[in-house]
Amino acid sequence: MTAEYRPKSPKAGASARALAPPPVLYGFLLLLALMFAVSYAVGSAAGPVSPGMSGSSDSGVVSPGDGGGGGTGGGQDDMDEMG
Repeated sequence: MTAEYRPKSPKAGASARALAPPPVLYGFLLLLALMFAVSYAVGSAAGPVSPGMSGSSDSGVVSPGDGGGGGTGGGQDDMDEMG
């Protein structure tokens, strides 16, 4: 009994390679994750855009919705004074 050497059929190897994602996809996903991490770190270091956006600390800043604004609060009535 001699064992015969049979080369693998090209179809068996090709189907396994066809199901695997291309290596470029792994590079793209790695780059995407790196860009997200860098942008998150920069955003955390910069802090909130305006003082009223933090919401977790009470720094004494009165936002317009708190009723502390000095405006007249009028709508169309203010336009009558202009003309």
